[in-house]
Amino acid sequence: MTADHDILTIEEVATYLRVSERTVYDWANKGEIPCGKLGTTWRFKRTEIERWVDERLKSPKQAVRTDTVSLRDVLKPERVKLLGCKTKNETLEALIDCLAAAPEVADREELKREVFERENLMSTGIGSGIGVPHVRLASVKDLVVAVGINECDILDYQSLDDQPVRIVCMVAARADQHAQYLKTLAAISTLMKSQAVREALLDAGDVDAAYKILTQGV
Repeated sequence: MTADHDILTIEEVATYLRVSERTVYDWANKGEIPCGKLGTTWRFKRTEIERWVDERLKSPKQAVRTDTVSLRDVLKPERVKLLGCKTKNETLEALIDCLAAAPEVADREELKREVFERENLMSTGIGSGIGVPHVRLASVKDLVVAVGINECDILDYQSLDDQPVRIVCMVAARADQHAQYLKTLAAISTLMKSQAVREALLDAGDVDAAYKILTQGV
């Protein structure tokens, strides 16, 4: 990969990593590799892929395990929001405000800048009505999650399946928390694959009910 080739396709990442395109696609869907959506297609930042490879090579025995992460460890009831937003930007702002109120997040403006920069590059709509904006920042002291459940469709949130988004899970981690970051993204992806969970969240009448579903399932 050359220095001026900053945005990569699945094919290019597969060639670079010497794995199949299907493997890269599966990693992307599970949140196991840094990526996002540009339009309806997965795209990857060269620098993030190189850093991801370096970290995995340095710690080859530290396999990513989704069964060691529970949302109750990184999500508190006050960071679950029932929203009435009309647009993607409005939704992101609401969740940025929510995370910025957490003691783990020291710099709201950096958080906002990085979240929007990632979204401008590649949308984080993963399909099934779910968005998962995520960043790693030096100004974050420990990994935190906020979840917004919107009362109506967010029509301008581009998604893998072209369906409108209703549930948005925002993840902010410390810059060196790569393993926990990936585990958390994978745990969210696994939880949200359940149609029963998604429907229960959309039907939740209050924050307490939504938090229980997110941390205990249905």
